[in-house]
Amino acid sequence: MIGSVVIRWASVLLATVFGPYHPAEGGCSGQCCPGKDLTCSSLDWRSDRVYTTCYCDESCVRSKDCCFDYPTECTAQPCVVSEWTHWSGCARPCQPSYRVRRRSIEIKPQNSGQACPALEERAGCMEYQDYEGQSCGHSQGPALITTMEYSNGRIAHVVYGTPVDSGFCMEFKVESLSRHCMVENKPHTRWMQYLREGFVVCVSCQPPAISNRSHTCNGDGQSANRDTILQWQAVGNPRCRGTWKKVQKLQHCSCPSVHSFIFI
Repeated sequence: MIGSVVIRWASVLLATVFGPYHPAEGGCSGQCCPGKDLTCSSLDWRSDRVYTTCYCDESCVRSKDCCFDYPTECTAQPCVVSEWTHWSGCARPCQPSYRVRRRSIEIKPQNSGQACPALEERAGCMEYQDYEGQSCGHSQGPALITTMEYSNGRIAHVVYGTPVDSGFCMEFKVESLSRHCMVENKPHTRWMQYLREGFVVCVSCQPPAISNRSHTCNGDGQSANRDTILQWQAVGNPRCRGTWKKVQKLQHCSCPSVHSFIFI
């Protein structure tokens, strides 16, 4: 017992004077193991400066028992993913639906490197042509809205003939909304959290949602007076819905991005 204590203190003294002593087979040299592997170990200095059994598996970072040279011998490789694909078309035409974009893993994470992000995103959408290319027409009901970001990848094909209407912007004051808008936290529905009672929002009416015959979008409220309560519904979560009143019609939207939406 006394002998082991003397040896331990001698090791500490030598490390203090001459630096840590590492046997040839110690540390993580030549062994970097995925996941949790209790056999992936050495007798050497840990990163917390304790000379004992240390590990070279990925889980040692969380358990804080890595060998001192784990960061240099087992260099962390973060996940590397490709660029997003283009947005797909809507899953179903002539009704509120969703579109998809994907990316793939190019380099898998290693040695506790940063994990891969989501490889698929979905966003609400609506197509105004069926699979045969025929116009679906405008449905009656609440205004269907989604984030303005949807316009970046929107297919602006001509549905109602030429010339194509350049569109306009409607401002509304939100009167009410359901609680389901506040709990959305998925990437493609997070924009719903910015809908608030009493806030003024901008909603753009653009092709192909706009009709070249009537120069309107479904539910845009152009013909309504300022006291009329109008209905709206978020695409991507049909339970996120509410009411608003028209403020004014503008040529272009000027609201902050989080309060800018688009009719679909």
